[in-house]
Amino acid sequence: MFWLKFVLIAVIVFALISLIKFILRKTLKIEKVKKEFFSNNYINELHRKVDKWVRRLTGLTLAILILVQINNEAFNYLLIVGLIFTSMLDYGVKAFFEYRYSEVPKQAILTVTEWFLVMTAVVVVLQMGVLGSF
Repeated sequence: MFWLKFVLIAVIVFALISLIKFILRKTLKIEKVKKEFFSNNYINELHRKVDKWVRRLTGLTLAILILVQINNEAFNYLLIVGLIFTSMLDYGVKAFFEYRYSEVPKQAILTVTEWFLVMTAVVVVLQMGVLGSF
């Protein structure tokens, strides 16, 4: 039952993000950028290097937070806060490079909106306990 709920929530969140991106594209006249599915679309070489370091920092941070949580279950909130801040850093770097170095700087608006919607969905699902207790 857990996986059915998880897939249903993921589909709803994906549909909501797609709808809002579509509306923003039409409203703000943002060109659609062709991207390959499941690939890293770097703006330039500096973006690739910075993203590599951000991913390393994210992995290290989350590994440490998981170890802290295993040793003391009272720190569940630390893992959630860590996920929020590391995802904010990842999306922030992507949005910065899209805004600063891309041919379509308005694309950064869509990136920030996507991050906000994903984080809102995560917080709502965790607060409502839809997937079970955390």
